[in-house]
Amino acid sequence: MGRPYEKVVLVCIHGRNCPRQGSIETCEALREAVFTAGLQDKIRVVKSGCLAQCGHGPMVAIEPDGTWYCSVTAEDAPELLSGPLLGGPPLERLLYHPDGLGKNVSPP
Repeated sequence: MGRPYEKVVLVCIHGRNCPRQGSIETCEALREAVFTAGLQDKIRVVKSGCLAQCGHGPMVAIEPDGTWYCSVTAEDAPELLSGPLLGGPPLERLLYHPDGLGKNVSPP
């Protein structure tokens, strides 16, 4: 059978920055976009714990693609859905380019 969803979208809603940067609204907008498109059986949007990239958020990671996005706002949800979530190319303007593997936390 494989996996229960084609894509899982992790939205950081914890940590010191992402919630203050609007990550809860981003998560809700992504969920709404997926639901409105009737794709809730294919794409699962979940609230995640801290992704340890504080200061770059709101952070969104799409699996199994392994693509991470930074500074994602609720207004970006339709573009993420119509692009990378439906198999299109990564959304370059939001693509996250960390300094290295592991934690990439900006100074407070």
